[in-house]
Amino acid sequence: MTGDVLFRRIALIGTGLIGSSLARAIRRHQLSAEISACARSPATRTRVVELGLADAVTDDPGEAAAGADLVVLCTPLGTYKSIAERMAAKLKPGAIVSDVGSTKQSAIRDLDSSLPAGVHLVPAHPVAGTEHSGPDAGFAELFQGRWCILTPAAGTDDRAVEKVAELWRRVGSKIELMDASHHDKVLAITSHLPHLIAYTIVGTATDLEEDTRSEVIKFSAGGFRDFTRIAASDPVMWRDVFLNNREAVLEMLQRFSEDLVALQRAIRWGEGDKLESLFARTRAIRRSIIEAKQA
Repeated sequence: MTGDVLFRRIALIGTGLIGSSLARAIRRHQLSAEISACARSPATRTRVVELGLADAVTDDPGEAAAGADLVVLCTPLGTYKSIAERMAAKLKPGAIVSDVGSTKQSAIRDLDSSLPAGVHLVPAHPVAGTEHSGPDAGFAELFQGRWCILTPAAGTDDRAVEKVAELWRRVGSKIELMDASHHDKVLAITSHLPHLIAYTIVGTATDLEEDTRSEVIKFSAGGFRDFTRIAASDPVMWRDVFLNNREAVLEMLQRFSEDLVALQRAIRWGEGDKLESLFARTRAIRRSIIEAKQA
């Protein structure tokens, strides 16, 4: 089936890292006859044209979505409701609306209530990314070998779900269907909490006295460099992630805080066996991630 057009027209609302990567992958695999794109910034729209990411570019979500068979929101979570309201009247019957957001209960909440009858909502989350943003940051291989989690609500048209799943398969992703609330809890520990910790550690470093801070930067070891990479991610996107998944994030943060206190106690009392046991367990997790080709 590779090379078969899946959708006559696809609209991408937002052309940052994920949106521009998806556009490139759709082009490469010839999955749509036409791509329309929406971006707020004139500079971004100009760059989208220069890069050949879309056949038509606009700042109006409704104009971009008009006549599209599939509309994919690739914008921060906080924009979903207003975008859905702006494009609702332009969506054609039978169109599919999807997204790429990191929290799915909020996506369903903000999109489902604004979409007209006859339009199918199939939320999706490609678990892939880098710390970079903007249309120049994208690349077609971003989704290769990565998971894409679909969280359709009960009763969603099976054919719509399968078409979205097939799109992601053809750009290289592995597909998992998951309940939205379960997705949000899983991602709270695997993605959201690590980002929160990274932001905190880098923030702590920036609050140090000037001479110490310069040495932190100068002598950054691998661990701190990795934290700064994560902490360089799009601030608006992550602000919206934490606000829209606050219950799951706070639950995981509480568990982390309890574990951190136990670790602090082991260090204070010189309990080397407890430290070694923890480090051995976490090392095994890292090896499992590498074996699963998710490193």
